Amino acid sequence: MARVRVELEPPDIEPYRAGNTGIDYVTSFDGSAPGPHVLLNALTHGNELCGAIALDRLFRDGIRPVRGRLTLCFANVEAYRAFDRDNPNGSRYLDEDFNRLWSDATLSGPRHSAELARARALRPIYESADLLLDIHSMQYATAPLMLIGTAPKTEAFARRVGLPALMVRDQGHAAGPRLRDFAAFADPAAPQTALLVECGQHWERRAAEVALAVSRRFLAASGILDAAAAARILAEAVPPQRLIAVTHVVTIQSDEFRFADDYRGLEVIARAGTVIGRDGGRAVHTPYDDCVLIMPSRRLGRGQTAVRLGRFVD
Repeated sequence: MARVRVELEPPDIEPYRAGNTGIDYVTSFDGSAPGPHVLLNALTHGNELCGAIALDRLFRDGIRPVRGRLTLCFANVEAYRAFDRDNPNGSRYLDEDFNRLWSDATLSGPRHSAELARARALRPIYESADLLLDIHSMQYATAPLMLIGTAPKTEAFARRVGLPALMVRDQGHAAGPRLRDFAAFADPAAPQTALLVECGQHWERRAAEVALAVSRRFLAASGILDAAAAARILAEAVPPQRLIAVTHVVTIQSDEFRFADDYRGLEVIARAGTVIGRDGGRAVHTPYDDCVLIMPSRRLGRGQTAVRLGRFVD
């Protein structure tokens, strides 16, 4: 396999270890007036550097809320410490995917792993948040995406943030719930709202730029910043947004899944019935014309999501 080019430099997050919340690598700032608790979350996966870079920049810029509370959280720090430029995929997690653990049954159950221990420690912080931005990156260099779940409240807030240009209405993964789908975040009747941004390819310079831009706009849209400063941020020109609705999630059923082509994501397959892969002896077809492939995976293991299938709806 060709050597992967890593354009980003992992920031030193050791200065943020102590924080002020009693939980390592979690820091909160309180405004002088009432308002929502807004949480920016980086390093759900240890090899996704862009979120750590964005939070480090916000710390160094002295970001502070004028109302409510702002929390900056570095999540899977132990996996991040294992990052190796010569094997950058190797530090996604230590024992299991931190972003498939977010059900009460799993968090309160008997299992143990490095990721579960950290998730249990962070759980009170996430449960106290009114607005959560979970910052991620992707395997392939495709356009940034905002994964908004299915509740109308998340689409409305994503449109207020205004970046990235592509939003994906999705149902999650069979392998386990994501943080953005945890508890009240997934309840359409609850006010708590979470968005998951995929900023671009894991180690491209642009991913860090997207992470910082989306973080700033998320804070501006949240109402915790100075009103004039927030207005300036939200007034910056952004491209029009488009929405893709995911209709099918291809979950791998065998140990021999293979794609039919070198798909990278956002390919539009013109004709229904086109074979896009084989899962053991079973062909995987597109269900309709102009089918969009969302984030095809290189991690092709039984029970994992191979790809999501969707269509543009606006």
